[in-house]
Amino acid sequence: MNPDVWLAAVIGAAVGALTVALVVHRRRRKEIIARTLVPHRTRQLLSVLQSGAVIVRRDRRAAFVNNPATAIGVARPDGALLPAVADLAEVAWKRGEAVEEEIPVKRGVLGVTSQVHVRAVPLDEDLVLAVVNDNTELRLAEQSRREFAINVSHELKTPVGALSLLAESIEEGADDEHMVRSFAGKMRKETRRLTKLIQEIIEISRLQGGDSVLVHADVDIAAVIAEAIDGAHLAAEAKDITITADIKATPMALGDHDLLLMALRNLVDNAVHYSNPGKRVTVSCTEADDTVSIAVMDQGIGIDLKDQERIFERFFRTDPARSRESGGTGLGLSIVKHVALQHAGAVDVWSQPGVGSTFTLRLQTHQGEQ
Repeated sequence: MNPDVWLAAVIGAAVGALTVALVVHRRRRKEIIARTLVPHRTRQLLSVLQSGAVIVRRDRRAAFVNNPATAIGVARPDGALLPAVADLAEVAWKRGEAVEEEIPVKRGVLGVTSQVHVRAVPLDEDLVLAVVNDNTELRLAEQSRREFAINVSHELKTPVGALSLLAESIEEGADDEHMVRSFAGKMRKETRRLTKLIQEIIEISRLQGGDSVLVHADVDIAAVIAEAIDGAHLAAEAKDITITADIKATPMALGDHDLLLMALRNLVDNAVHYSNPGKRVTVSCTEADDTVSIAVMDQGIGIDLKDQERIFERFFRTDPARSRESGGTGLGLSIVKHVALQHAGAVDVWSQPGVGSTFTLRLQTHQGEQ
């Protein structure tokens, strides 16, 4: 080998080794400095917090990050820090007091945005403690409550307004016996609808409270199906609709009998209301892999694919005019969904316009005491 080439190779190798050594030295130095800035005992304390905790340095990097902060996406264990958190830390240093702000944080390959509350407290001239909490679910809950209040106000105005107009009409035409009877019948209909709406608002509010399943007992699913069918008998008879039970299993489930009956009754009532006269509604019950499936099948008008993802939302109606005519409130399917969730179950739908719909409630079976 040419001596010059050999010498160049040796020098290159030496330079490379020196560079690697310098990088390793700097990294270790940074780690030593970070450990010095944040004592071991402090790290232990911050590590057990449920909230995210980040110690921010003057160079806009993290001296310490606990696991919740990493999960939220505001910092990484290698010291990388979200710029918005570093900016807030600088504001805290400048003011010499705690500052807080809610910042959007994008994370994951899909770039899902979370609303993260950050409170930055200056510890000294070199460090700021940033406490972070993901408030995304809290904001969604607040928005849901606001929308619910608005929807309730809107829905209550319809029957209350109708009752007011009917009362005025009866008052003005008190001498017309036929008109009084006709309007009195309409008032009874609106009163029933208002009563049902108020009751369902109470039920869904209770369900969303998270503690509605107060009684955990063995529930005979076949008996619940029989009660639901019996309760819908008069409405079905009035439309010449036949309701049949196809019971292939008689399992038990652990839960609240009244809530499960209410959910199934809603499904059967909907099947009757949205079916044309002379059609058939079938309620089946099957069991597989410790799961009971209760399916309510109708030969009704069906549901468009674009509406199927929204039908379990509160107050959503695919046909508002027909729903109000039949006394529907738009809360029935939402109640079914929440009852299923309270029992660690699920509800789904298959539907095709002009063919019919099948709603399936799935629950875990329970063997009961032997």
